[in-house]
Amino acid sequence: MTDINTKIELICFIANLLKDTNHVAVGAASPIPGAAALLAKEVYGSPRHVNILGSVKNNFFTNGAQELFDCAAQGRIDAFFLSGGQIDGSANINLMGVGDYPTNSPRWSGTFGSAYLYFLIPKVILFREEHSRRVLVDKVDFISAPGASEDNIYRTGGPYGLLTNKAFFKFNKQTRRFSLQSIHEGSSLEDILNNTGFSFDYQPNTPQTVLSSQKMRQTLQQNTRPKIEEVYPQFARTLFANTEQTS
Repeated sequence: MTDINTKIELICFIANLLKDTNHVAVGAASPIPGAAALLAKEVYGSPRHVNILGSVKNNFFTNGAQELFDCAAQGRIDAFFLSGGQIDGSANINLMGVGDYPTNSPRWSGTFGSAYLYFLIPKVILFREEHSRRVLVDKVDFISAPGASEDNIYRTGGPYGLLTNKAFFKFNKQTRRFSLQSIHEGSSLEDILNNTGFSFDYQPNTPQTVLSSQKMRQTLQQNTRPKIEEVYPQFARTLFANTEQTS
C-alpha cells in the first residue's frame, strides 16, 4: 500500500476500535486518531462525544487540558491515545529522550500528563506509525508512563493495544505482554519479528488485517473530511487529495 492508503486504513482500523465508546478525547498533533474518532461517530453513532484538543468545532472543553484531566479523573473519558519515542513490551512509553535522564540525547517533547491519563482512562490505544527496533524496544530508556502497576496501586486505566503501520497488538494485563492480533497488508510475520525489539505472543497463522470497506472510505471522504480539515488542514488536503484521485 502507498503511504496515503496506509494512513486511510489506520484511520478506519482505529474507528472500529472506538465503536463501543461514549467519549473519546484526542490530544494535540494527532490527525489520524482524530480522524478515526470522528469517522467512528459518523459510521456507528458512537462515540457520542469526541474532543480534539486544538479544535473549535469538535471540542466542548472550555479550559483545554485542565478539563481533559478533570474528566479523566471523574471517569468520563472512555478512550485516549498515547505514543512515544520508545515503546517496550510491557507497554511502557518514553517521551523524554534516548539515553540516561537528564542527559538524554536527543531530547523529546516530555511526559506532560501522559502518566496521569494512562492510569485513569480505561481504553488507551498506543499508536505509532513507525514500526522498527528503534521505536519498539526491549526496554525503554526512561519510563514516562508505565503500562502496568502493582496490585496495590489504584489504577482504572491502561493500555488496550498497540497499532503501527505493520500490525496490531493487544495488551494482556495479566501477563503484561503484547499479543499479535493481525498483520497489515504488505507485511508478514517474519517482517514483524525482524522489526520488533521486544518479545510478544503470536500464532504462526496470525491473520491479515481486514481492509476497510468502500462505504467506510466514502464516509471518511465525504463526512469526516470537513471536520478534520478544521484542525488539521494540511493533513486533510494531503490525505483527501489522493483519495479523490484514486476513488
